[in-house]
Amino acid sequence: MRFLATLAAAALLLANSAEADTIRVGVTAGPHAEIMDVVKKVGAERGLDIKVVEFTDYVIPNQALALKDLEANSFQHEPYLKNQISKTGWKIVKVANTIGSPQGVYSLKYKKLADLPEGARVAIANDPSNGARGLMILALHGVIKLKDPNNVASTVADITDNPKKLRFVELDAAQLPRSLQDVDVVSINNNYAVQAGLNPAVDAIAREDADGPWVNILAVREEDKDKPWVKQLIEVYHSDPVKAFLETRFKGTYLPTW
Repeated sequence: MRFLATLAAAALLLANSAEADTIRVGVTAGPHAEIMDVVKKVGAERGLDIKVVEFTDYVIPNQALALKDLEANSFQHEPYLKNQISKTGWKIVKVANTIGSPQGVYSLKYKKLADLPEGARVAIANDPSNGARGLMILALHGVIKLKDPNNVASTVADITDNPKKLRFVELDAAQLPRSLQDVDVVSINNNYAVQAGLNPAVDAIAREDADGPWVNILAVREEDKDKPWVKQLIEVYHSDPVKAFLETRFKGTYLPTW
């Protein structure tokens, strides 16, 4: 009986070990997925087995991580993660920076923000941090004024001056590229912009500063942050082949931040 119990315990340890050897990393479709595919290849060469799991929105990757359907995710900036945690209490932490990319606003009708007419319709994301990001770009370029231009939780209610009487439309981030036909200007997250065939470095009529708070991050559950595979995943992401891919594939749209 003792021998059988020992065998059962050994089998359980082996099963847990095998499960831990595959690191499931959640990403949003588009640039984050492309980059993680390269990370996966580099990881395979270094003995780290990564499974890339794609999502089409910003909510499910954190939920999946919290519920242990993922080991890590790579799709968001820290203000967004903090906002999610404030609402859910999820025990998720940042373990590394990944990429940065100044976000832009786009228009099919106007070449610059100064050309916007009175009452122009502006589409921004309906989640707090990315909605704030869109407002902060407009404030940076003097189109509106915010109560605190550095507040990453700013909302439309924090606009203190709106001389053009801009009308704001709040949409799910993934839907913003489609709204280009219907509104005057749109603030689009870069991964969705690139998916829609836009180049933020070329097509945006205005962009945010590169050194803002919106650097993207690699996140894991708090209980896992000191595990060896986390350090290995960071090293693989921060490797020279991944940096070279960013430089050749995205040409300044996405920048390594390590």
